[in-house]
Amino acid sequence: MPEPTKKDETETENAPPPPEQKTPQEGGTEKGKDEDDTSAGTPPADGMSKPAERKDSVWSIGDGAPEETEKRDDSQRSTLFVEKPQSGSVSVGGNITFIAKVEAKDLLRKPNVKWFKGKWMDLASKAGKHLQLKESFERHTKIHTFEMHIIQAKENYAGNYRCEVSYKDKFDSCSFDLEVTESSQAAPSIDIRSAFKRSGDGQDDAGELDFSGLLKRREVKQQEEEPEVDVWELLKNANPSEYEKIAFQYGITDLRGMLKRLKRMRREVKKSAAFAKGLDPAYQVDKGGKVRFMVELADPTVELKWYKNGQEIRPSAKYIFEHKGNQRILFINNCTMTDDARYYVTAGDEKCSTELFVRDPPILVTKGLEDTNTYVGERVELSCEVSEDDANVKWFKNGVELTNEPKSRYRIKVEGKKHTLIIEEAAKNDSATYSVMTTGGQSEAKLSVDLRPLKISLALEDQTVRLGQEIHLKCEISENVEGKWYKNGQLVEASDRVKLYHKGRIHRFIIASAAVDDEGEYMFVPDAYNINIPCKVHVVDPPKLHLDGLGEDNTVTVVAGSKLRLEIPITGEPTPKVMWSKGDKWLTDSGRIRAETYPDSSCLVIDTAEREDSGPFRITLKNEAGEDTALINIKVVDVPDPPQAPNVTEVGEDWCVMTWEPPANDGGSPILGYFIERKKKQSSRWMRLNFELCKETTFEPKKMIEGVAYEVRVFAVNAIGISKPSMPSKSFVPLAVTSPPTLLAVDGVTDTSVTMKWRPPDHIGAAGLDGYVVEYCFEGTDEWIVANPELTDKTKFTINGLPTGSKILVRVKAVNAAGESEPRYHPQPILVKEVVEPPKIRLPRHLKQTYTRRVGETVNLVIPFQGRPRAKVSWQKNGSPIDKNQINIRNTENDTIIFIRKAERSHSGEYDMKVEVENLEDKATIDIQIVDRPGPPEIVTIEDVWGENVNLSWKPPKDDGNAAITGYTIQKADKKSMEWFTVIEHYHRTSATINELVIGNEYYFRIFAENMCGLSEDATMTKESALIAKDGKVYKYPVYDDFDFSERPLFTQPLINTYAVAGYNATLNCSVRGNPKPKITWLKNKVIIMNDPRYRMFSNQGVCTLEIRKPSPYDGGTYTCRAVNELGEAEVDCKLEVKGGLSFFRLLMDGVPPHIIDSYMREVQADKTEGK
Repeated sequence: MPEPTKKDETETENAPPPPEQKTPQEGGTEKGKDEDDTSAGTPPADGMSKPAERKDSVWSIGDGAPEETEKRDDSQRSTLFVEKPQSGSVSVGGNITFIAKVEAKDLLRKPNVKWFKGKWMDLASKAGKHLQLKESFERHTKIHTFEMHIIQAKENYAGNYRCEVSYKDKFDSCSFDLEVTESSQAAPSIDIRSAFKRSGDGQDDAGELDFSGLLKRREVKQQEEEPEVDVWELLKNANPSEYEKIAFQYGITDLRGMLKRLKRMRREVKKSAAFAKGLDPAYQVDKGGKVRFMVELADPTVELKWYKNGQEIRPSAKYIFEHKGNQRILFINNCTMTDDARYYVTAGDEKCSTELFVRDPPILVTKGLEDTNTYVGERVELSCEVSEDDANVKWFKNGVELTNEPKSRYRIKVEGKKHTLIIEEAAKNDSATYSVMTTGGQSEAKLSVDLRPLKISLALEDQTVRLGQEIHLKCEISENVEGKWYKNGQLVEASDRVKLYHKGRIHRFIIASAAVDDEGEYMFVPDAYNINIPCKVHVVDPPKLHLDGLGEDNTVTVVAGSKLRLEIPITGEPTPKVMWSKGDKWLTDSGRIRAETYPDSSCLVIDTAEREDSGPFRITLKNEAGEDTALINIKVVDVPDPPQAPNVTEVGEDWCVMTWEPPANDGGSPILGYFIERKKKQSSRWMRLNFELCKETTFEPKKMIEGVAYEVRVFAVNAIGISKPSMPSKSFVPLAVTSPPTLLAVDGVTDTSVTMKWRPPDHIGAAGLDGYVVEYCFEGTDEWIVANPELTDKTKFTINGLPTGSKILVRVKAVNAAGESEPRYHPQPILVKEVVEPPKIRLPRHLKQTYTRRVGETVNLVIPFQGRPRAKVSWQKNGSPIDKNQINIRNTENDTIIFIRKAERSHSGEYDMKVEVENLEDKATIDIQIVDRPGPPEIVTIEDVWGENVNLSWKPPKDDGNAAITGYTIQKADKKSMEWFTVIEHYHRTSATINELVIGNEYYFRIFAENMCGLSEDATMTKESALIAKDGKVYKYPVYDDFDFSERPLFTQPLINTYAVAGYNATLNCSVRGNPKPKITWLKNKVIIMNDPRYRMFSNQGVCTLEIRKPSPYDGGTYTCRAVNELGEAEVDCKLEVKGGLSFFRLLMDGVPPHIIDSYMREVQADKTEGK
């Protein structure tokens, strides 16, 4: 039986650690690595990982201090590095680690680190078996650690290296050197594969590893020996999920146990005093074989004990102990799987241990796989035979293991030693290299799946279908294979519209309702065949006009002058030809009326629509599928024509009634109504009268100014807009009839006549009053008889020719340009028979007392009376007949008037009035007093002077102005200035004492008399002066000549031409100076204005003002201001024009005398004539 290969104890010390162990690396810190840590890279690409070099590769333990980098000074840190890689040295075959640390406190993400050899070689692409790059992050310290591991260093690894770190705009770099030295003595090594030798049983080289014969044995024929494989290196660098595959491939039966044992195998090298040579780290033996353990003692007298898994081994047929000098040997015969355990031997207090691995014999492939060629869809079976029944066999496809899962396409069948891989329907992608692997060998073969030659039994046919019909494409091929449909080179997927069917060798493509977009080139391509079956689908659609958006009867309305762009959607495939026509004329694509055609629509364009464009337009579509035509009515509408000039049929006070005819042309749209405007004839500004349309052809404008000429016009309105205005109507003046006459009464009755009187209407209006119509009818009849064929302008009329004893009814109408007013009826029938009425004077109340007037004022007294028939009026003054040259008296049937144009004091007295009717009479007396300002008092004397006081006395004036003296006004003047100052006013006595005079001054005094008319024009001055002397020495005043202040009148500010508004007060102003103070007189048209209550005159400090109260146009004219004193006179004048006229009747009602009204009317007429 062969013995296991023995290794030195030192090889155990240098054995590579399992994944759980920590390995001290040269020049670096300790780095723990768990069993599942598989962060190894691929071997470098520079040739260092060739299999021929593996025999020389060894694992070595570094001598670096783990804490060396932690003791570095902070001063060595750079911008990013907190610890830089340091230069190091390693022996050939040894390992070394370089470490760089970066602080992440100010970094938001991991920095970028690169390792270089020399200037440019990036080592990231060289990571593999001999070079590994690792990184980690410590959260507590926030330190990124980057490591570069060099494993089994070679001489060509020496050189300069560089580490670069960057983060955004930060950058740091560090260079370091690696020195690789040759080892003076071959480094002790251990080949872990010695524990897994699979050579033939009982051979002398049973301890040598020979994987080439194990892994490449095929059909029991030994293949060429392959280079040795480092299984531990594979396990170390592989992913944990690949451990089981590697263990199966390289014959490892107890992978987990092996890993745990290898973890325990590593221990520190210790010099043993009891053992000169200890046990190997591990031994392997095939099941049923024999193994030999041997130790060599330093002291042969030491008692030795053997243990298996902690149980002492006793000598037996299975366990045989042997002693040869210092050697102690243990033989284990007929090894079974229970002998796979941990063994150790003790010598005194020392112990030496090892591991024994017992394995089953390998499963060999006795009959390998064969290359196979087949067609797609055929059943494929790949078979092989192994050395034992029901052996564990793995199948691979291109290196990927195949499983026997229910859903897998591959089915694995085992029949004793025969193992079969079955593919029911082979596909093109089943072509691959299939291999079978056992623990003792493997076999592989190639499967080639080809396509059968494809024949087209039924090709696709070109189709022409109408829009909306079904598209049905069908083809048949010789093979039952899937395929794809294409349209215009684009893959078509099945959807709700597109249905794809495959049944056996038949393929169908169906679209239930064809659309225009479905037209194109279709193609069916069978899967896995380089062949296609094409066809063309042509979708046609008869042309169709879509007129849904048009109105009733396809009528389109356009406003005249605007642009019409009528777009008609059209459909049809192929695109139809479009033709437009109007009548017999075809439209072109240019001109004011043109047709524009687009793929999906056609446009009728009219740039500027005119009324003549109205009418039917025909559009015609044609294509190969048919044609369509339609009539489209174009209706050009415009604003209506203006109506004719309206007629004013009736005129009122502030209204009128107007009518008109509708316009001849309504513009193609019904007339909705009318707008009415009016303006004054002399104006150019029209005013809208209605803001809501007038539906009728008659309208009543209101709120016009009576007496002003107006014109009206009309606008017609339809849905398009407003017409131009009509011609203005004839001008008209709103006039109103007057109100009925008032106070209709019987003025007198005779046996054949009746005299009626009345008052004018309360309201006359701008039309004025042309006259009156008097009508009567006999009692019991309805026939009214006009008493005056011609209008009478008087308010009294006598109806003659009446039968005596008859009764009549009387009414009176006022007539003007607007027509007759409502009649005023007498309330009672009038008996035509003369009646005697006794006289009766109706003296007004103000005449029952003394009637007082000032000199120069007008006296105009009207005294009504009654008496029938033929009353006789007579007047006397103070018992004497009245002088008719001084006093005018006018008698009527109802009243008498006494008129004095300018009253004088001689007109004062008692006036007796007597009215006589036949033998009857009535009397009345009127006392008229004409007053004037009094004369000055008579002699004024200085009675006494004492202290500051002067006593004056005077006599009343001889002329009291025909009125009682109401008081006196006393003035004083200093002799030096002779400027008068009023001392006392309204003083009733004829003597007075003047107080508080200035001592040393000499005074003159004067006195005015005063009655109801005012102060006297002159004053009486003292002849002597009163000197207010001082007590003591009398001062003699110097004598000065008096300065002459006298000056003739001079106007310093003239009058200015003025315009006044009738009814509003107006003033005329000027300023004058002169000494003595001039007397001011106002004149109108060279006639002095006196005692007229409509004028007020003021004079203050030389400013003269004439106020005209509520002037009328009658008050217009030339006004003159005259200033007169004893030195001369001066005049200024101006013109006053009063805007706004008054009628004759209004002036008469305001009490203006008729002759003045006549003069005024003549002036107005003359002004108008001059204006023209």
